[in-house]
Amino acid sequence: MLTAVPVATRPDFDISAVACRDDHTRWSAPEVRDDYRVVLVRRGRFRRMAAGVPADIDATLAYVGAPAEEESFAHPVGGDLCTAISVTPKLWSSLTGDVAGQAARTVYVDPRLDLAHRRLLAAAESGDVDFALSEELLALLSTAIGRITTGRTPIAEACARHDRDLVAAAREAITEGDPASDTLFSLAELLGVSPYRLSRAFPRELGVSVTRYRHRVRIGRALDRLEVGEQSLSTLAADLGYADQAHMTRTMRQYLGHTPTAVRRLLASAH
Repeated sequence: MLTAVPVATRPDFDISAVACRDDHTRWSAPEVRDDYRVVLVRRGRFRRMAAGVPADIDATLAYVGAPAEEESFAHPVGGDLCTAISVTPKLWSSLTGDVAGQAARTVYVDPRLDLAHRRLLAAAESGDVDFALSEELLALLSTAIGRITTGRTPIAEACARHDRDLVAAAREAITEGDPASDTLFSLAELLGVSPYRLSRAFPRELGVSVTRYRHRVRIGRALDRLEVGEQSLSTLAADLGYADQAHMTRTMRQYLGHTPTAVRRLLASAH
């Protein structure tokens, strides 16, 4: 069952919280929409098929839809909750320029884009749709579109299927916190491949190294805690497996441009 709750609606855009409670491995009947949209996962994961290319969509990988594009979905691990952003062709074109039709179908959600997503949702709660939310929306779309129009496509159609499956299995092990994902060598052993092959497959498939991907997942968990007001940074660092609070602070500053304390303040100020 699919439900959509409006978050904010204006003539140029529509933002909804879309919840799906389906649980099936089979692909749904093809759907065709008439809008440009960016869909980011808040919770859960699912699969999307577009132009014959499957993609595993979760909090680290968003997807972009275009008018008249045929797509199907599968939910092999239960439901999900997403933020669906639909924009008019005019707004989309103003953001993409001459490369509007060259967007990739998926976007790697790095820590900065993850933070932009959270700030958008926080701004929605403020009730100031026409300024605070609109600014956050444009910042998010600009960041996402900047990725999908520069050729850094997260799922390249030319990638071999075995690489795609390998990276999908590695992503699942990392996001589920499998103990084998603590090191590159143990993760490769779990997947039955050499560390070299695994480290080569990730940049081809996602455009980032397996190391950066693991950092992104851990930072996402840190953002979850900071968003609800986590006070003890030392406890947070220990829970997430950092050597100490200083290590977590250095990592978040590197990937987000902000310290944990500043991130907590940014998320709070958007409300």
